[in-house]
Amino acid sequence: MLKKRTIAHRGDTIVEVMLAITIFSLIVVSSMAIMNQGLYTAQRAQEISLVRSQIDSQAEALRFLNASYINAFRGEGVDYGDTPAGKWKDIVVNRTVGSVSGFGTTGASCPNLPNKIFIINPKKATLHAVPINNASTFSKIDYDIHDNITSVQGIWIEALRSNTNNHSGYVDFHIRACWDSPGQSTPVTLGTIVRLYEPRD
Repeated sequence: MLKKRTIAHRGDTIVEVMLAITIFSLIVVSSMAIMNQGLYTAQRAQEISLVRSQIDSQAEALRFLNASYINAFRGEGVDYGDTPAGKWKDIVVNRTVGSVSGFGTTGASCPNLPNKIFIINPKKATLHAVPINNASTFSKIDYDIHDNITSVQGIWIEALRSNTNNHSGYVDFHIRACWDSPGQSTPVTLGTIVRLYEPRD
């Protein structure tokens, strides 16, 4: 007669189960961290693209005002009224600064906005009168249905006029943007400098 052999099935110990759960948790947490970093990178790239578009619009509006002033130039003391040439004149007379503020080494927050900064409504070629605030999401300009600016957040222009005694000079426009982006400990800064020449008496 054959005897039945019993096979003892050995179960997992509590230590093995805990080790398996720990390894699984590490893999899940690492995967989520990598996914979050990827999402932050994609969001930051989109924000930079949108802000760069705003900066380019400001540069084109400045070039338009400058070309209008050159075409209409009859002397620095002339009143050009409420025309694009007059807007350029208003900028260089009332909104230029002796030196631009520090930028790009902002540390843990965006800098306090200096005096005489401005922005242009590129849809109407007019100077912006609404206060410029720090960005709540990313640097942007908001418009209403009539193309009027309703808010400006974290983007501004500083104008530095050259001191020359000849019949031409230039103005350096520092177009700047600063905002806090998710996943970063320091704010994102973006900017460019546009140098535009002008006739002078």
